Amino acid sequence: MADYAVVVMAAAARHCGGARVSAVQLAEETGLPAPTVQKLVSRLAGAGLLRSSRGVGGGLKLARPAAAISVADIVEAVEGPIALTACVEHGRHDCTLEGACAVRPHWPLVNEALRGALAGVPLTRLALDVRVAEPVSASVRAAPLHQPVSAPA
Repeated sequence: MADYAVVVMAAAARHCGGARVSAVQLAEETGLPAPTVQKLVSRLAGAGLLRSSRGVGGGLKLARPAAAISVADIVEAVEGPIALTACVEHGRHDCTLEGACAVRPHWPLVNEALRGALAGVPLTRLALDVRVAEPVSASVRAAPLHQPVSAPA
């Protein structure tokens, strides 16, 4: 669900000037099922990342500027704290290797690095539409860089 939440938030961020958008519009724009988008919108609003208003002129918009929302914020809103392992959580003792695991004391460092990396990616970066309209033709890809590609006859 975290990856879908990032897709939904990026779509919401593309609505310029903070324009409101409906969950149905977000579902259409992203290709995600409307019930999934509705569930995500609820979680994202609950986490303070989206603002929802009802009635005429209502809809959804980012609760703060896209530059102030990171991928880490979005993932944590949907999945909870970012961690590769749950064994570092207090009270969790469900790993059969826990007693002999030499790596366990180091997981917090790994988890902190992972969260830091995701926190360094602002939503503004993901809201950019960098898809290429047309693929590069095979003749252009195969042409040496130092020679111009000749026009077809």
